[in-house]
Amino acid sequence: MNATKLIKTKDAAANNDAPNKATTKDYDVIIVGAGAGGVFASYELCKNGYKGKVLVIDRGAPLERRNCPIKLGKTPKCIRCNPCHIMNGYGGAGTLSDGKYNITTEFGGDLHKVVGYDKAMEMMEYVDSVLCSMGGSEARLYSTADTDLKTKCLQNNLHLLSAKVRHLGTDRNIKILHNMYDYVTPQIEFEFYTACETIDLLGGGGFLLHTNKGDYTCEKLVMATGRSGSKWIGGVCSKFDIPQEKNRVDIGVRVELPAEVFKAITDDVYESKIVYKTDRYNDMVRTFCMNPYGHVVSENTNGIITVNGHSYADPKLHSENTNFALLVTNKFTEPFDDSNEYGESIARLSNMLGGGVLLQRFGDLEKGRRSSARRMEKCFTRPTLEATPGDLSLVIPKRQLDSIIEMIYALDKIAPGTANEDTLLYGVEVKFYNSKVPVDENMQTKIPNLYAIGDGSGLTHSLSQASASGVILARHIMDK
Repeated sequence: MNATKLIKTKDAAANNDAPNKATTKDYDVIIVGAGAGGVFASYELCKNGYKGKVLVIDRGAPLERRNCPIKLGKTPKCIRCNPCHIMNGYGGAGTLSDGKYNITTEFGGDLHKVVGYDKAMEMMEYVDSVLCSMGGSEARLYSTADTDLKTKCLQNNLHLLSAKVRHLGTDRNIKILHNMYDYVTPQIEFEFYTACETIDLLGGGGFLLHTNKGDYTCEKLVMATGRSGSKWIGGVCSKFDIPQEKNRVDIGVRVELPAEVFKAITDDVYESKIVYKTDRYNDMVRTFCMNPYGHVVSENTNGIITVNGHSYADPKLHSENTNFALLVTNKFTEPFDDSNEYGESIARLSNMLGGGVLLQRFGDLEKGRRSSARRMEKCFTRPTLEATPGDLSLVIPKRQLDSIIEMIYALDKIAPGTANEDTLLYGVEVKFYNSKVPVDENMQTKIPNLYAIGDGSGLTHSLSQASASGVILARHIMDK
């Protein structure tokens, strides 16, 4: 790179001197974030023989060191590791979260609105082929097409969204990511435990990155920090006057019940994205991230403990339960527009009352009483996550909680047993969505050579679409 002069931008650092070339490391492409988008962008550049110098940085750990203390048996509850091994590191938040790839445009993001339906589907199919070539070919590809479940849902005022689903399982997903890492590392550099703090524009084109490990320059900069990097991307967009479109936040609970209750559904389609419009409020409630024979887990997003779930491919690692989320979508109008802050405030309240994740039996919630340790001892459904028994009605607003209860009874019509007293509800589950960063069909922002991909862009909300956006970006760089 020849450019050395810094351009002053809004809120830029006062230092206007050129970067110290003796200590600054220069690259052609730097990808900030090693999640699904960053993984597939680096893979595609390597596969196509890109001759430039590429660096991927991530604030988390390399794959082999992403060890949650809960999983290691060192602690029963989240101790707020910084960074969180569940959320950060090679592979991103999707690494230890089931390895479920939904090939569809009906949910999981709006990539098709930018690149077109046909290209979005083509790229997701390509991602699937790469995963199979890297060790995922034995994983079954499920489909909701031509299934009796769709008819059954419609008969009960429920709506099943169409998708093909490749379930890799957390264990197989980790092996695939190891293979992809080994494939690219002869050509592409990685720096872990590296947090990008600020970015400056260089006068002749390009970018100067200030990190906790020193300064880097590059001609092309890719923002791929995922949902956990929402505030960082927001700061970059504000600095460079890139407008952002506010997004939504989903508030809900993680449901856990005996696997037999949903067995007929999960054996047929595995992942059933079911949407319900409540009678009482006309709110939209949906199932999300269904994990047959899975495990409920906690995760740390910017210091806030929320709940999630995953499952393994190996039957020896299966539990006796199935878990899934029930989420209520929340969008706000003037004067309030910070949907993520709303979700964070509810999660903080749960953390304050329960020291982390709260757990309640559905029967106790219906009776208006908290679940206690004594009541949990009599519960027939054994929880897979150690959580604090409590009262979710003290945390989740009445409107959302009423909608969740109504949805549970609606699901009970197609999966009898969902509304049993011993069905477990973990709270809260919050899905944060980054504000949408305006990008063109090549994932480029209004700043030349500054790109936004994956969930960090606010454009994608799934592993398949995030990965596909990385492929599109890489092919654009190759074309240039």
